[in-house]
Amino acid sequence: MRVAGIVFLGVAGLWPAPAIGAQELNPSPPTAQQDTVGTIGELAAQGVPDLQRPVSPMGAFWRSFLLPGWGQAKLNRKLTGGIFIAVEGISLGMIVKMNHQLGYLQRTNDPAAEAKEQQREDWIAILVFNHLMAGLDAFVGAHLWGFPEDLQLQGVPGAYGAQITVPIRLP
Repeated sequence: MRVAGIVFLGVAGLWPAPAIGAQELNPSPPTAQQDTVGTIGELAAQGVPDLQRPVSPMGAFWRSFLLPGWGQAKLNRKLTGGIFIAVEGISLGMIVKMNHQLGYLQRTNDPAAEAKEQQREDWIAILVFNHLMAGLDAFVGAHLWGFPEDLQLQGVPGAYGAQITVPIRLP
């Protein structure tokens, strides 16, 4: 359990923290922008720097596959990356715990050792699944990086349901 805690604290120390001095106390209201139709490549060619992906989709995949949450951090998806890091830490901690318990059960020739070994294998499968899902999430997140944020999901008051608003831009 100590090893998992050390790994978790080490990874958490590498996580980028927001700059306190960079926050505006009184942000100016957003100005109306003219809708433009074009691909990310066309707008980037016009000199719009915000539309450049911070990392390629395969680069994000490999980063998050090797260390879950790294590709999400590069794409500024901190909550998603934090969830993958948390699952990683819990899985590693449980694997260490199961190894410790399994060693004790094997030394005492307890018949419950087989069940404990199955539990350890289950946690290893969760760890591998977390790596794959983190990589796939970062891959998809990099592909959808420039997707407009106009999509909204709102709860309906006093009822069960949801409302989705999808803006349609006509040329």
